[in-house]
Amino acid sequence: MAQALDIDRWDLECELNNTDHYTELNGLDRLIVRRGQPFTISLYLRSGSYQPGASSLECIAETGPQPAEQYGTRASFGLSANIDTSRWSAAVIGPPGDMVALSICTAPDAPIGRYTLTLGGSGHFEFILLFNPWCPGDVVYMDNEQSLAEYVLSQDGIIFRGSSSHPTRTPWNFGQFESGILDICLRILDMNPKCLRNPGKDCSGRRNPIYVSRVLSAMVNCNDDKGVLAGKWTGGYEGGVSPMFWRGSVEILRNWNTQACQPVRYGQCWVFAAVACSISRALGIPCRVVTNYWSAHDNNSNLVIERYVNEHGDPIQGEMIWNYHCWVESWMTRPDLKPDFNGWQTSDPTPQEKSEGVYCCGPIPVRAVKEGELMCNYDAAFVFAEVNADVNTFMKKNDGSIAKITYTAVVGQNISTKGVGSDTREDITHLYKYPEGSDEEREAFKKANHQNKLLRQQPSPGLHLAIKVTSDMRKGCDFDVFAVVTNNTKSNKKCRLVFGSCAVSYTGHVGENCGFKDLLNVELSPGAERKVPLRLNYSKYGGLLTEDNLIRLAAVLIDYTTKESVLVVRNIVLENPEIKVRILGEPKMNRKLAAEITLKNPLPEPLENCCFSIEGSNLTGGCIISESLGSSVAPGEDAKVKIYFTPTHSGLRKLVVDFNSSTLCHVKGYRNVIIGK
Repeated sequence: MAQALDIDRWDLECELNNTDHYTELNGLDRLIVRRGQPFTISLYLRSGSYQPGASSLECIAETGPQPAEQYGTRASFGLSANIDTSRWSAAVIGPPGDMVALSICTAPDAPIGRYTLTLGGSGHFEFILLFNPWCPGDVVYMDNEQSLAEYVLSQDGIIFRGSSSHPTRTPWNFGQFESGILDICLRILDMNPKCLRNPGKDCSGRRNPIYVSRVLSAMVNCNDDKGVLAGKWTGGYEGGVSPMFWRGSVEILRNWNTQACQPVRYGQCWVFAAVACSISRALGIPCRVVTNYWSAHDNNSNLVIERYVNEHGDPIQGEMIWNYHCWVESWMTRPDLKPDFNGWQTSDPTPQEKSEGVYCCGPIPVRAVKEGELMCNYDAAFVFAEVNADVNTFMKKNDGSIAKITYTAVVGQNISTKGVGSDTREDITHLYKYPEGSDEEREAFKKANHQNKLLRQQPSPGLHLAIKVTSDMRKGCDFDVFAVVTNNTKSNKKCRLVFGSCAVSYTGHVGENCGFKDLLNVELSPGAERKVPLRLNYSKYGGLLTEDNLIRLAAVLIDYTTKESVLVVRNIVLENPEIKVRILGEPKMNRKLAAEITLKNPLPEPLENCCFSIEGSNLTGGCIISESLGSSVAPGEDAKVKIYFTPTHSGLRKLVVDFNSSTLCHVKGYRNVIIGK
């Protein structure tokens, strides 16, 4: 009969194991491992020694408040001759003696979370188990080291905002390995309503990244639960801060945790997406933030966006088209679907429409969106419409009549994410949709039971209208934009041109007018072109801009002869001044450095209450460091500070900078820093 090992004590070898499992940045004071991959602990025996074939050890691994083998939350296993990476197993490695190395492997489909492992009658220890994208047996497996470094291990990144013609970079500190963040992520799972109703079933579901991604999509917003963020898109931000305030996820997650799971105020789409990305990476699911420009919000699930404008081209009612919208993609196989749908899956934590009674969206395979396979789980039709809906536009005239207006908007443009290993923009539109007008695109729409795609391929009207802009449109400057009218017919044309501008939010909510022209008699001979300028003065637009720095240009051309109307809309983003960052001193671990940060005031008025803030994973100790200026900054003058910080880890790091003042708000910048050992 086998003799049970008499264990006196053990060493979890946290430094060795955590480093081997790519979790060392979480700290080395506790055991954090990934599923389907062995880890080794040292056992010190009280008496006797390990004898192959003659020694035994019963191991019991448990997770959740109601562990049960039928739910996969409890596993019993003994010693084997060798480790079996397909299931829970244990084997002694190394020579017999009074100290032995015990190798333990978790099942590659075990639920993630906190575990207790009991070793015979000798006591128990705790560890945390995460998804393992390095393990071929795990459904989140990703066979590319550069992609793993980007989508799991990278603690910072770039989120694209701005406009489709001028995507702008917003640096973000994901901070998934900062102190306490992993524990907060696990608490988020524990606070989800499914766990509160049935914790045993919920913990069992955590073996499946599809389930976990769906829970996170619901829990990052607070609409149905004790979620992390409250969203706000209109009005002021009383009782909280502007979504533009945030530089990273760490402060948001810590605030939620310390405020008894009360929602942090406020977030908008890029903040929701960034927080979801941080949590996913912390749990071991490869994840990235994606931006879709001209993103449709289909309220009635007919895959058509119907909009109404007045005679000036201003929207007055109808479904929304956001200037951009951010969501996340997570990498996993889909055993519930056909193999073609493995890979990137779209989830959207921004609360827009309910799914199965809850404000969440996804995960839906990106490939299913491209192919028009709308029967796939989950929420395929909504995401399909975001990137592929048709747009029908109608004009409500002053006399009350309604007429269809020619408006060639294309939903889903320049779908963007940060490139692997660089700060460049990667255009991934081709992953979501076939080229406009191609046979494949028409076939995808046919599958989606959506036949009116060909409306986009109407011939160009005899009168052509376009909006042209200059390349240099900076906040604080006066500049011209142009409506260009071309007569492509063989007859003289007399028309009315209405050309206006107004401040607009990124979600498409139109503000006050900041420049307008109404030309009642525009005459054009055959083949003629007329270029009509519209001056945008800072004195007019400066006080109307939202924090998005967006201006909506709209031109309406009405042909007096045919009564036909043409609408052209273009959103422009005004550039903020550049933040310059200079690192003083040799960047080394645990050596104090200074960042000299400079911004030139571009406005024709002084800047008051100026403040620079910095944060960066493994650079600022998980904190935000701020420095205020004691005096105002005159027009054209530099705001300059020095901020000191001490890096704690080597490697490539991103120092994220924010500038705020009374009139120039939340200007973002960053500097990549290579920290030496």
